[in-house]
Amino acid sequence: MFDSLSEKLQAVFKNLRGYGKLTEKNVSDALREVRLALLEADVNYKVVKDFVERTRQRALGQEVLASVTPGQQIIKIVHDELVVLMGGDGAPGGRALPAGVPAVASAKAGNWMMVGLHGCGKTTTCGKLARLFAKQGRKPFLVACDVYRPAAIDQLETLGKQLQIPAFSMRGEKDVTKICRQAVSVAQAQDRDVLIFDTAGRLHIDEELVQELVRMRDLLQPQEILLVADAATGQEAVNIAEHFDKALKITGIVLTKLDGDARGGAALSMRAVTGKPIKFAGVGEKLDDLEPFYPERMAGRILGMGDVVSLVEKAQEAFDAEKAEEMQKKIADQSLNFDDFLGQLQQLKKLGPLENLLGMLPGMSKMQNLSPGDSQLKRVEAIVQSMTREERRRPEILNASRRTRIARGSGTTVAEVNDLLKQLGMMKRMMKDMGKMQKAMMRKGALPKLAR
Repeated sequence: MFDSLSEKLQAVFKNLRGYGKLTEKNVSDALREVRLALLEADVNYKVVKDFVERTRQRALGQEVLASVTPGQQIIKIVHDELVVLMGGDGAPGGRALPAGVPAVASAKAGNWMMVGLHGCGKTTTCGKLARLFAKQGRKPFLVACDVYRPAAIDQLETLGKQLQIPAFSMRGEKDVTKICRQAVSVAQAQDRDVLIFDTAGRLHIDEELVQELVRMRDLLQPQEILLVADAATGQEAVNIAEHFDKALKITGIVLTKLDGDARGGAALSMRAVTGKPIKFAGVGEKLDDLEPFYPERMAGRILGMGDVVSLVEKAQEAFDAEKAEEMQKKIADQSLNFDDFLGQLQQLKKLGPLENLLGMLPGMSKMQNLSPGDSQLKRVEAIVQSMTREERRRPEILNASRRTRIARGSGTTVAEVNDLLKQLGMMKRMMKDMGKMQKAMMRKGALPKLAR
């Protein structure tokens, strides 16, 4: 996400770091490049103008000219201005939450209306949001109110089955207010505490759509009215956001398809123009790929500073503490096998695509070509899964004929199977050497003996 913008801004700052002292000309040249980078990323031109002017005023102040490292200082100024541009105070959705608490954790029970145009990912986002609520111990209830697109009802019901969350619909009924009243009644009977309403979309905003949504809003008095917007929409996204906000008084924005958009200017424009916070970001196609939107963390990613906090939160959610302790014991007695290897691979996959993880590490956004791709990890997983249970537990029995069978079964080559076996052997030898070193140091008194 924001790949192009991130690359251009980092190039500007790389040039700035070469100056011992910043002059007005240095700053003007740099901000001209920043302005072009933002405009190319589809950021609204009025937003760009205000952003550059605020940055110029701060950059030409005494805080920069008197700084020991002016290049670093101006990066901080741009970072702070990006945070302000995207919404604020470091909390997801502009709310003051404890560190690490997802935005839905503090949300009150009630009705949530999801609005937006056709093709923005509204129905899928309803499912993702329901998934987030369920993980927080809530009881979500999906309601199909798109009475014009039959596939929307089918899609929401399919998502409900996948998530094991009820999805309410009234096929053939065209009056959305009747559907809403019935849905609320059924949800109360089932003790559901969060109702997520998937509404109709259009190819463009028209009066008929607006009036239907206004009737729903007046009946439901929703806790949240979230505008679902495709991050790749570009400049038009700002007009869409303004129209929906004027008609419905939206409470926030969900940006979808951020994983596939190289520009992402909509994210920087919509918050500035509407004044409404971006609360969630869709970062993939899976139902787990919806994240609370933290302006400060996103600004860090754009400027190549990484987002270690989000990475740690992902790891805490994905990794099993008991399995980690069991793995530690296996490492200690050098009994690691391919069953353990497979378990670690599957936990790693829960964190998402490797290139996204690298983007969260400071300075690693430009080094993604150094990482093993997801396709390579899939080949490794296929090799291990082509082994029998006995072979995974006792790799030493893998003779030539077994290796040939595994290569055929996994769609790989015998050489790749041999490489994987070598890697496991190297890991075990390394652990054995570390164990010997630790024992030697304990004998010499360099390390304390562990209490048995």
